[in-house]
Amino acid sequence: QVQVVESGGGLVQAGGSLRLSCAASGRTFRWYTMGWFRQAPGKEREFVAAISWDIAKTYYADSVRGRFTISRDNAKNTVYLQMNSLKPEDTAVYYCAADKVPGVIHTFASAYDYWGQGTQVTVSS
Repeated sequence: QVQVVESGGGLVQAGGSLRLSCAASGRTFRWYTMGWFRQAPGKEREFVAAISWDIAKTYYADSVRGRFTISRDNAKNTVYLQMNSLKPEDTAVYYCAADKVPGVIHTFASAYDYWGQGTQVTVSS
């Protein structure tokens, strides 16, 4: 069993930056693919970014590629999402998730086994 807790959300002006953190419990964290998803009001949850267990692979949604960077520190059981050049359309609740399958990066939510409660990110224009 893995528990994940997000932090770092908040209110920021367009063009600003935020760094989200995801702290995970459990000795098996280092073997999991970790992903970030987001859900805006009235919209479906969408993939944002993911990183493989060995940090060798990362993948981003087209809407955030070049602006967001996902990283992880397995020694600290923590995943990060650095968000730069934020836009109002980035406003959403951001969720961290863990996928027990280590070798493949999935972009659909149903592939992920453990989820945090989410952290709100609001970007004002």
